[in-house]
Amino acid sequence: MPPDKICKTVHQYNREPVTRADMAKLQEIAEDYRAVKNYVYARYGGIGSLSKIYPGYTVQNEMTKSGLRDRMGMPSVYFYLAVFDALEDIRGRWSRTKSKVLEAISRNDGLAPEEKHYLRFVIKSANAFDAVVNERTVELPHAMQKAYEELAGKVDRERLNRFLCRQVRRKHGRQHASQADGFALSEKAYRYGDHGIYISIKEKRKRIFIPLTDNNRYRRQIYIKLLPEEEGVEIKVPVDVGIRSHEDYTSQVGAALGMQVMLTTDGGKRYGEELGIRQAEYSQWIRIQTGVYNRNRKDNPGRKKYRSRKRRMTEGLHSYINHELNRFLEEEKPETIYMAKLPGPQGGGRNARINHSVSMWQRGYIRKRLEQKCRESSVEMVEVLGKNISRECSRCGGEGIKRAGTFTCPACGLEADEKTNTARNAKRRGQGGMALS
Repeated sequence: MPPDKICKTVHQYNREPVTRADMAKLQEIAEDYRAVKNYVYARYGGIGSLSKIYPGYTVQNEMTKSGLRDRMGMPSVYFYLAVFDALEDIRGRWSRTKSKVLEAISRNDGLAPEEKHYLRFVIKSANAFDAVVNERTVELPHAMQKAYEELAGKVDRERLNRFLCRQVRRKHGRQHASQADGFALSEKAYRYGDHGIYISIKEKRKRIFIPLTDNNRYRRQIYIKLLPEEEGVEIKVPVDVGIRSHEDYTSQVGAALGMQVMLTTDGGKRYGEELGIRQAEYSQWIRIQTGVYNRNRKDNPGRKKYRSRKRRMTEGLHSYINHELNRFLEEEKPETIYMAKLPGPQGGGRNARINHSVSMWQRGYIRKRLEQKCRESSVEMVEVLGKNISRECSRCGGEGIKRAGTFTCPACGLEADEKTNTARNAKRRGQGGMALS
């Protein structure tokens, strides 16, 4: 991708309901797509296939020789996309496994610094990691082999290798695609025309036609998500968009996200003040509907109206979030945004209503959309250390008291809005060199 372009996803929708017959043909492809992915997960998701998943052509050749595609009668345009889709998932799972193992190593006080250094070296080197978990001799290029031998000579290599294998067994799980709700299409599998899209099916030289709500045409790999309850489809298209540069975007802005007010700046300005009310209505409705459905599941198994209304409410919430983020960028005109790294979702609370509201919080969507909009407008987004950032005084650095949305510092007497104080700390930490790499 050119350096002045970024990727974003656009969506297309059907204009008319998809017939049951056409939906059944699409679901047949989706089911085959799921089956191929599960076959790849089962065959190549373990430690024995680590050397095959990069770049993946070995897997492609073996899948061709397996005869699976012929037995399923699946078009090649879908078969190989399913294979590489599954390989991408497997690579992602291994990346997460390695990250979890690295975290376990960092937290383990029983390991000496040189032992941790050895384990991190093995994990970062793909060939060394493959050899260790498969209990083979580590063989690396000359310079790396020399570095490996020096590290291994300072530790009990066999004990650490067993420790690493044990951690991988605990952290790494096999994947499984349980839902057949969509599939990817290459350019050969579809064609735009007649205000819609023609999609290839399993029958040779046959395509089904779906009229669309727009006349946009694309020439790249796309993904179709099936919505059988709504008699529709959602087409996801990755497109390259140009990066805009704004000469008047020169300010340095600290920002803090919240559940009631979406975003507060270090200057005290608020954006998305209705977010808390909207999310409370949304989460309350979801909670009530879930209870009603669970009580009447035997008598009323259908949820078509529920899914339709839930989608409309989610789209309305997302529309409001995007509008407020656009207003934030237009009014603040930031060159750099400093924001604290948010902790992961916390569990174990006693209040079911509060827990449900937190689980419905759109923070992931807000963060993703803000990052996307910043990239499109050449705005730098800096993540800073978030530990105790909300309890620290932005004036003197002392520990303050939070109460009912306000912050008070006993040391210097500062009284401020809690989120404004957090945003100021984010800006101060970012400019003071406490940004996360």
